[in-house]
Parts: sequence; structure tokens; C-alpha cells
Amino acid sequence: MKTADLLHQFQLTRTHTEQICEPLEIEDYIPQPIADVSPPKWHLGHTTWFFEQFILVPFAKNYQIYHEDFAFLFNSYYNHAGKRVLRPNRGLMSRPPVREVMKYRAYISEAMVDLLNNPIENPEILERIELGINHEQQHQELLIYDLKYILGYQPTFPVYGSAFQTNETSRGKLFKVPEGLYEVGFEGSGFSYDNEHGRHKVFLEEFEISDQLVSNGEYLEFIEAGGYENFDYWLDEGLSFIRNEGIKAPLYWHLIEGEWQHYTLSGLQKINPELPVQHVSYYEAQAYAAWKGLRLPSEFEWEIASEKFDWGQLWEWTGSAYLPYPRFKKAPGALGEYNGKFMVNQQVLRGASVATATGHSRPTYRNFFHPAARWIFSGIRLAK
Repeated sequence: MKTADLLHQFQLTRTHTEQICEPLEIEDYIPQPIADVSPPKWHLGHTTWFFEQFILVPFAKNYQIYHEDFAFLFNSYYNHAGKRVLRPNRGLMSRPPVREVMKYRAYISEAMVDLLNNPIENPEILERIELGINHEQQHQELLIYDLKYILGYQPTFPVYGSAFQTNETSRGKLFKVPEGLYEVGFEGSGFSYDNEHGRHKVFLEEFEISDQLVSNGEYLEFIEAGGYENFDYWLDEGLSFIRNEGIKAPLYWHLIEGEWQHYTLSGLQKINPELPVQHVSYYEAQAYAAWKGLRLPSEFEWEIASEKFDWGQLWEWTGSAYLPYPRFKKAPGALGEYNGKFMVNQQVLRGASVATATGHSRPTYRNFFHPAARWIFSGIRLAK
């Protein structure tokens, strides 16, 4: 990507992150209800620290660090970058205040614009800036997940706004994909993550896959049929999870006076049976598939079939464990910690969601979360 294009994309990305936060009250920036959910203030600081740590500090002449404590406060999981606040303690940080974090963002953004307003010959700098932009876009989506959780566990179910809503879907039909030797993985120009690299051949037997996501109405049939109580449909670990957590429906669903309602960013609403079901764990997706006598597609089946169906409303659980592709090589230093070290006990999701930043999705994108994750914008597509 050319320097001028990077500058434009950088400015758009930084502005969009702050636009996501505009509907929030100042008190919404700090809570951390569970360890997986980071406070919006932390996201604002961390995405800023990334540019400071990996671009400005090593490459910008005469750059002065904004505050010596911020590297400790806003590092996430980069061991190469030094010590950090433990993840479950991010919500305990009442200081620095939000206004100081916003000053930090402005300071770093100005320094980055100054850097990008001059010719950059070093390709490593350009690659890191592009990575930083994509990193912030990832955190924009996580920020939306997290602020929904923060608001969704308020007793009054406050309204955020009408953004990031899914569209209605129809009942899915299975279509066949023939047996064959296929190639999967990223190739070509444009940005991609290291975990997409190592394009390789896979043999797939003939399979069928749905052209639609599973809807709320379809999933409600599973609930009413006793799906959460029947151990036959569940993996042992999944059964333990729902029993230990007392889970009987997707996240944000509430049975109120005999009627199912769910929290949306527009507030508490009656379940629309035509919308795709979301906020389900891999365990729930797998159990629903078993109840239907079907299964989840592998990530390779999903990638090969994706050109024949619409995707992008919700991330879609696959039956594939998150593992390295052939010839995967971890980059040296802190940036090598970005994806590779998480290749254990995670499940791959494919596609994108209504919270995914524009231009941040592609058929080869390998998202990954623990099978218990439910606060993410996740849905179900069936296969056979």
C-alpha cells in the first residue's frame, strides 16, 4: 500500500474507533464485567500504544514517549514488549482518566501523520503501519462486542443505537459441493495475516452446506425440544459448560412472562424468528447441528463453498481446530506473538460480522476463539 493510501486509511481507522464510542457515557468506558471483556477506555489506549510501541519508538526520529507508564498499562499479551497489567484487572484502572487517554490518542495520531507525510522507503515501516491499521480494526470489532456486554448486563438494558444490526434470513437449503482436490489459504496482493499463509491443497469428499445461517426461530425449536437438557447432543466439555454456567439459551436471551426477548444494541426486544441466531458458543452450535442430524462445516469446506453463498452477517463456527498451515513460520520478536502462540484449544470461525470493519474481511480470514466464547458476534451454518 502506498504511503498516501496508508495515511488515508490510518485517519479513517482512528476516527472510526472514536465514532464507535460516541454514544457511550463516560461511566461506560471503565467497567469490565468479565475477564474476556476489556473496557472501552483500554481499547482506546491499547490500539494507540500499538502504533507508539511498534512504529514510532523504533522508527520516528526524535520521538518522545507520551507517558512512561502507558506501555505497562496498555500492553495486551506481548511478552517481548515488557510487563503489563493482568487482563482481568483492566477494569480496575480508574486512572488515567478517559480525557487523558484521548489526549494520548491525539498525540500518537499526530506523530503518525507527521511520519506518513514524509516519504517512507523502508518497507518494514509500511508493513507495520498496515498491520497497525488492521490491528485497530480488529479491536473496533472487539470494542463493539465488549460495549454490548457492558450495556447488556445493566439492569435497565440501555440503548446504544441502531448500528451493527443483522438482517432477516430465510430457512436454509443444502447444496452439494463435489469431491475434489482444492487449494486453500491466502494468495495475491493486499493485506493478510500470517495464519492465512501457506496456501496448500486439501482433499475434500463430497459434502453439502447450507446457503443460509440458522435463524432464531429454528434455534428456538431446539430450545423448546429440550435441546439444552438432552446430553445426547452435547460434547462432554460443552455439557459441563452449560450446566456449570446455568445456560439454557443464547447469550442475551431472557424469558420474560413466558415470552423470549433478547438484548440488542437498540435495547431489549422481542425475538425476531427471522433473524440469524447469534451469541452462541461452539458448544451450542455443535449441539444444535447434532440435534438436526447434521454437523458444522470444516474451515476448508467453508472456504471452498463460500463463493456460492452470502456471508458476513455473523462469524460462523467451523468444526476445525485452530492449527498452523503448512510452512507457517512465526515472525521474530513481539509481532510474532500476534497469532501463532494461540494455536491450541481454539476453534476457527470463518466469514465476518456486521461489526467487522469495512475492508477487513476476506474468504481466507481465520478468526479464532475458545469454544466457550459467546459474547462475540457468532452464528451457525450447517453442513452434511
